[in-house]
Amino acid sequence: MSEFSTALSVSSSGLRAQAQRLRHVAENIANADTPGYRRKTIGFEAARGAGAAGTSAGTAPPEGGVIPGPVRLDRTPLRQVYDPAHPLADATGHYDGSNVNLMIEMADAREAQRSYEANLKMFDQARQMSSELMDLLRR
Repeated sequence: MSEFSTALSVSSSGLRAQAQRLRHVAENIANADTPGYRRKTIGFEAARGAGAAGTSAGTAPPEGGVIPGPVRLDRTPLRQVYDPAHPLADATGHYDGSNVNLMIEMADAREAQRSYEANLKMFDQARQMSSELMDLLRR
């Protein structure tokens, strides 16, 4: 595999991973007021080349790429909400809210967005360099 296609594969694996991270952040924000909802988090693992764990043969990113790890539920305690009129309220008038902190989710979204943009810039740069090399070779 040429260095240009390796660079494109590595940056595209980062794009896919950050897009998945943004989907989970959006899901957390959408469910911030859902009773009993636990925040979802996702980590990334370094790809080990073709046949990496969690990917099908031939579609694994090359060495240096990333693959999303398993989705995990945040185990911090659920927020206790006082609303005696709520159908889920217990005898004391409390029910389990979610453990989503909107400030943390916004920070995660910003970080994922910037990482996505950096990978996109890298992808575009490698594509432009490859195109310019082809133009030079045609002369």
